[in-house]
Order: sequence, then C-alpha cells, then structure tokens
Amino acid sequence: MFTPAAIEKLAPLSFGTLDGDLLLSNDAGHWARLSSADTADLFAGTITPGHPRFAALAARGFLREGLDTDALAARIRHRTAPLFQGTNLHILVVTLRCDHACRYCHASRLPLDAAGADMSIDTARQSVDLAFQTRSPNVNIEFQGGEPLANAEVVRFVIEYARECNRFHKKELRFSLVTNLTRMQEAYFEWLVAPDVAVCTSLDGPADLHDANRRLLGGGSAFAAVSGWLRRFREVYAERALDPGLFHVEALMTTTRASLRRAQEIVDTYLALGLPALHLRPLNRYGFAAAAWARIGYTGEEYLRFYFEALNAVIVANAAGGDLREQTAAVYLTKLLTPDDPGHMDLRSPCGAGIGQLAYDIDGKVYTCDEGRMLARTGDATFNVGHVETNRWSDVVSHPTVRAMAAASLLETLPGCRDCVYRPFCGVCPVQSWATDGDLFGHAGRSTRCVIQRGQLEGLLRLLHDDAAGTTERLFKRWTVNRPRVPPPACAT
Repeated sequence: MFTPAAIEKLAPLSFGTLDGDLLLSNDAGHWARLSSADTADLFAGTITPGHPRFAALAARGFLREGLDTDALAARIRHRTAPLFQGTNLHILVVTLRCDHACRYCHASRLPLDAAGADMSIDTARQSVDLAFQTRSPNVNIEFQGGEPLANAEVVRFVIEYARECNRFHKKELRFSLVTNLTRMQEAYFEWLVAPDVAVCTSLDGPADLHDANRRLLGGGSAFAAVSGWLRRFREVYAERALDPGLFHVEALMTTTRASLRRAQEIVDTYLALGLPALHLRPLNRYGFAAAAWARIGYTGEEYLRFYFEALNAVIVANAAGGDLREQTAAVYLTKLLTPDDPGHMDLRSPCGAGIGQLAYDIDGKVYTCDEGRMLARTGDATFNVGHVETNRWSDVVSHPTVRAMAAASLLETLPGCRDCVYRPFCGVCPVQSWATDGDLFGHAGRSTRCVIQRGQLEGLLRLLHDDAAGTTERLFKRWTVNRPRVPPPACAT
C-alpha cells in the first residue's frame, strides 16, 4: 500500500479497485483509473512532475503538488448548489383512483368509482400556496396518483392557479404530469401542450409484457392505449412546430422478473415508437409491492445483467443510426463526465427528502417525499411532516423528520459510504432503508440498492475504459447535454 512518503504527496481522496486497476475519486467529483504500473508509482510516491500521469492527476486534485484549491472549491460549490437552493419539487397526489392494477404497484389504489379519493380544489389551492413559500427560485409541480387524469379538473386548476400565483412570485415554474395515458382526451391538449408542462408515462416493453405488468381494469390493452397516445402527442407537438428534442412524452420502464430476458425487445419497442429516451428502473421492495416480491422480484445481480444487456442494445442501436438515450446512465454520466450534478433527489448527499422535495396527499397531509407518502398508505406515517391547512412552511422544512432524513442520507458520515470510491456519484433512500431494514440508516454497503448502483457505475466505467475508438464516450457525452425548455415569462399578461 501507500508508503508514508507517498501519503504526504496525496490530496484527500477515496480509492478502490476495478478489474485490477486502482480507482480514485474526490469530493469534487473527479475520478481517475490507474493501471497496475501507475498504481505502483502512486504507492511509491514517484508520480511527480515529468511522470506521464502527473499533470492529469494534479489537475483533478489528487496530488498536493500544484493543487488548485480555488478551482476545487468552485467545482464543489457548483456540484452541490442544488442542495442549497431550497425545496423545488412539489408532488401533488390529486387522486388515489386508478384504472390499472399493476403487478408492482407500491402505492395505494382505489377503483375509479371510489368516493373521497380525490384532492379537492381547496386542498389543491392550499398546497400550491404552501409550495410557493419555498425559497427556491424554481417550483416544479408534479402530478401523481392513482391516475391524475381521473381528477383532471384539479390538475388543470393547479396549472392555471400556479401560473396566476407566479405573476407575483416570479419563479421558474414547471409542471410534470405522471400518467398512464388511458384517461387522456383530445380536449386536454389545450392545457397540456405548453412550454412549462411535461408529460411522463410508463412503458414496460412490448404489448404482452406491458399488459401483463400493467393490467387495465375492465379489459382491453393498456399498451394499445399508451402507444396510441404517444403517437398522438408526437403528432400534436409536430403540428405546432415544437422541437421534438424538447417536446415529447418521457417514458419509464419498470423491471419485473418477466422483463429480465427481454431487454432487446424492450429497446426495440422504444425505438419503434420513436421515443428519444428509455428510463430503466428496478422495483422498489416496499409498500404494497413487498407482498408481490416472491412473484416479480429478483436479485441486484440479476437486475444488473438485464440493465447492461439493455444498455448495450441501446448503444448498438445508436451506432446503427438510431437516437435513443438511457436516462439512468445519463444521470451517472453527467456526474462522471461533466462538472455538473443533475441534483437527482435520491442520487445526492443528503437526499432530497424535505429539503429538495415534498409530497402533498389528497387530504392535505405533507410528507418528506412520495415514497414516505406511499408508506403512510400502508399504515406507517413516520414521514408525515405537516398539513397544508395548519402548518407554516418553516414548520414543515424544519420538522425533526426532515432533519433525520438529511442525517441518514449524508453519505460523508455513513459507514460503508463515507470511504467508498463511488460516493460522489450515488445516494441512499432512508425511506427504503426504513421499510426494508426498520432503520433510517439501513445497511448501505450491503443493500440491494448499493449492489445495483455500484454495479451500474462499475459497468459504465468499464464501457468507457474499453472504448478504444472513443465512439461510446462520444455517445455518452451527448447524453449529458441538457437543453431545458424555455419557460414563458413569469409576469406574462
């Protein structure tokens, strides 16, 4: 290992091994991979000016000699900026009613004719009023359910009311509708096709797989409905001459055991529908999904095999002239290849619970995050931090549970995380730890979540390392480019 003389030449860093090489990282998000020969030189303290690796390692802040602390501080400040901007994501659960019976649903779901399952106009108004008290310059309102379009009246009200409020608050306002699209109507295009409104749906793959995972109550094919509306959205965006790179429906793919052998078919389905992005994600093993785990679950290693089979299919498709991005990889690659951090709520330290996001249930109860809200529907209200009618903003964001969530997700202090070479690029979810381990702090180094995140990062680094021609890295760098939609002026009349 390191000699005393070598240690004196190193700046603060974490290290690990990958396929016989030494991997380095630091708090600024820089990383380096060293061959066995370069590792021996690092251990011996002989990487000094004139050594082939000196300039690169010094520039990335791994060596004391020539260390530019101002540049490192600026990079750390830039990457951690989302942590200090205030709560910007506000998840409004506008209904518990849904027309699907998904195999993996971890939220509560009620039939379409259920009474008392919708957020009222008054509660929606109070939720928006509370959300605008954030000190964040950005307010992102996300509609969840149930199926939000089962309560389309409140969705539209919130969009119009929030825009009116923003004439005074002058924040950067965004909306995101998370919908299965089966309740979509032509009339909704009037208020859904706008620069500040994004639409996100679920698409698990080809028709038989999607319909098996996401059963449409009352019969019929959920795949036929979602694919039809995906095409229709694309037509409407094109009719209005909107940039297809910015205006499209995002789609999430949730992996069940039935998905594991069908990676190529899933990628082919996304390509056939002309979708620009595929967001692969594993199951969450808590809430109502926990009871179904024996039928639909898998190990972290099984998911990783599926994930990289799908990712490789995406890479091959792009090499053949296709244009498809895998979103999970894009988040990691932004952290690995750029100075930026996307600020993904559960891939940051600390996580976004309370300090980056809040969830507002149909009855006005406020939770640290949507995961905490869903857990409450199983009878565990641990993550309830207030109510829109009775609590002030300061009560909510300074709630002891919000503080506990921050402490439990601060990777720099967590055993198994604080010294990990992948710490600058991942994150933990205390709600998941609470649900699976009965402890907010969980077993970070041994959890399935850790197995998956570590495996994804290792796999991406392997793809970059084995890319002699540079084609994969060029593709990956394209995935890190973020072109946000230009919002309408907050004070528009």
